[in-house]
Amino acid sequence: MIARFRLIAAFATVAALGGCSSAGEIVVDEGVGIQAVRSACPAVGVPNYTGDVTLFRTPGSTTADNIDVVAAMTNVRSSCNDTGAKVYTQATFDVLGRRTDTRGARQVAIPYFATVLRGGTAVISKRIGTVTLNFADGQERAQASGSGSAYVDKAEASLPADIRERITRKRKAGEADAAVDPLSQPDVKAAVARATFELLVGFQLDQAQLNYNGTR
Repeated sequence: MIARFRLIAAFATVAALGGCSSAGEIVVDEGVGIQAVRSACPAVGVPNYTGDVTLFRTPGSTTADNIDVVAAMTNVRSSCNDTGAKVYTQATFDVLGRRTDTRGARQVAIPYFATVLRGGTAVISKRIGTVTLNFADGQERAQASGSGSAYVDKAEASLPADIRERITRKRKAGEADAAVDPLSQPDVKAAVARATFELLVGFQLDQAQLNYNGTR
């Protein structure tokens, strides 16, 4: 469920390290090296297929005429405080909902999750929250807000000094390792993965809802 996701506010990853001028910039005027300024703040994102949810009147029937409520997570924002030993990150988002039957006032509670992922695969923590859409009588649409947060050990989210040196060390043209991308080396890739954390938010869906989202 969380192998693929879209980033909202990304920090350095295996694919691209944030640089002073551009990500993964190659410096060629004074030798070859990768400029990298890496933040300990986790990336914030929404896993694929978990950013919207469809509720049906009759369970098991996914026809259009059986749709009850649809909701989408949007306007995901993040803030981060990395000044202490623990890095605190918060993700906030809006939920936009629409119902097909506008008769009567109604509340619809939708569960969502906030998960901390390390190295792209290891789930460090997961919390479940609920966002409630309040539809007024005759109203088709409603909006609500939610949030998720995480504490990450700053030391764990920082690259070791020797790995940083290998990534950023300037290399002279003609040297044996000048043409070797340090991020392609297994031990460097592993160290970057260990120091890479993500805070992912999305709707807490059951298997049938995930299947529906994935096959639409």
